[in-house]
Formats: sequence, structure tokens, C-alpha cells
Amino acid sequence: MEIIRYHGLVLQTLLLICSMAIPAGVAADPVSIADASGRAVELAHPARRIVSLAPHVSELLFEIGANDLLIGAVEFSDYPPAAVEILRIGDYKNFDMESLLELKPDLVIGWWSGNRSQHIEQIRALGIPVYLSEPRRLDQIPTLMRDLGRLSGRRMQSDAVAERFERHLNRLRSQYADQKPVSVFFQAWDQPLMTLNGEHLVSDAIAICGGTNVFAHLSLLAPTVTVEAVLVADPMVIVTGGIGRARSEWLERWQRWPQLRAVKHGHLRRIDPDLLQRPTSRILQGLTQLCEILAQARASLSKSAPE
Repeated sequence: MEIIRYHGLVLQTLLLICSMAIPAGVAADPVSIADASGRAVELAHPARRIVSLAPHVSELLFEIGANDLLIGAVEFSDYPPAAVEILRIGDYKNFDMESLLELKPDLVIGWWSGNRSQHIEQIRALGIPVYLSEPRRLDQIPTLMRDLGRLSGRRMQSDAVAERFERHLNRLRSQYADQKPVSVFFQAWDQPLMTLNGEHLVSDAIAICGGTNVFAHLSLLAPTVTVEAVLVADPMVIVTGGIGRARSEWLERWQRWPQLRAVKHGHLRRIDPDLLQRPTSRILQGLTQLCEILAQARASLSKSAPE
């Protein structure tokens, strides 16, 4: 019975995608965009029923004024507050395929490194277009905004949001260019102790602020490290993030190693992870905080340096 129900949902979804009429006032121009994986996403016309498989995607759709097209989202799609009202289909790793099909989307927007590849291939196999997002540099965020604008038929709105982002980002780049480097350990999680490598968005943020990621060289995007490795790296600053609220207890644990320069000079800081690890316009708030933290550390260390 469940198999029959599942295949019935598949058939209904395919029929809906093929037969939807173009509503008045919506551009019918076809859309063709390469996503983060390099795969072409082809739409006969801008999407009208979108399911988001990542919190940052849901937030960006609100930013560009396409939230009226958002019919389903995953857990932690919590900003702006109105996003909480969007129907949930599970989390980004384990969403419910049947719930997704019941929504009859004509576009699914996913997260290349966050969603399971087998789930994405299942959706594609059913004929539902999938666009995968994965900004690894801050200047790729406005590109994502523009892509979402084209996919949703909100090009003018997305262009305006993207241009505003670029202006703000360029101001910060100019302000903190050619600064004396400050070594940084970014703690993404506590147990196990995890960080982010040089390919991650956060590492690019550190570089823009004139910092160096002490674990940029590691191969995994979000590698596990040891306390001993942090002690050897001896960063000037330790910044914590993590899922949910920033955890002050993570910083308190570093007080066990007073020989660390970050501890010795009091450069232990936390930034709301939603402001630094989500590729949306709010990352500019986190970037501003990070740059100020590194600037304070740079000034402090310069004063304490021997003549």
C-alpha cells in the first residue's frame, strides 16, 4: 500500500510539473543556470513552487522577495521569523521524501556539502529540477542571490540585494587590506573539537579581516583536530561558533592552557554562528564583528611587543 501511495505521489508530481499554466504577470522565459556542482539546471519558466533543503537558502529566498514561492523547508530555517511558519519536511541531512513529493515542487534548492547526494539523485530521478548551492567565498554569495532571483523570477529584487551586499563587502575589504596578519583558530564544535579549513566560507572571512586560519591547510572542509594541535599552532585569537547559540563554555575551557597566546592576552571571542556561517546578507554583520575582534587583537599585540 505504501509503495502504491509513493508511486501515486510521483505521478502527480510529474503531471503537475508538466501541466502548470503560466500565471499572468510572470515571465515565461526559460532559465538555464549552472549550480555549485557545475550541473545545468533547466527550467521552462521561473519556479512557482520551491522547496528549500538548507536554512541559508530559505533565508535568501526571503531576502530577494521570493518567500511567497517557498512551500517547504528544513529545520533551522528560522530567519526572518516568518520563515518559521514554512512547512517542515525534516532536517537537511534526513528530510522526508514523501513529504517533499506531497508538496509537488517544481524546483528544489539544496546544499551541495550539506544534503546527502543519494537524496538529491532520488529527487532528480523523479524529474524534479534541483539547484545546489555552495558559496565558499563571500563574493560568491551575491552570485547565489542572482541565481535564485533568476530561478524564482525575482531578478530585479535579487540584483538590488546582491549589489548592496557587494558594496558593503568591498568597503570591508578596503578597510582591512594590508593589515599585519593575526593567526586565528576558529572552533566550529567542541566535542569532538572541530574547525574549518581554508576552503570554507569562514576562512575567507578571516582572510578579509587580515587574519590567517591556522588550520587552512587541512584537507577536510570541517576537520576534527586535537587540543595538542591547537597548542602547537598557538593562535593569537580563538573564535567560536557552532550550531545554535554561541557557547561561552567552549571559550572557558581554553583557560586550562594559559600558555596559549589567545588565552594569555584575553583574545577569546564568540560570534553568533548564524552571523558568520550562513551565506546570507547577515554574514556581513558577523564579518564586521570578526574584523573588529582581529583589529583589537592586532593593536593589543602591537602594544605588548618588545621594542
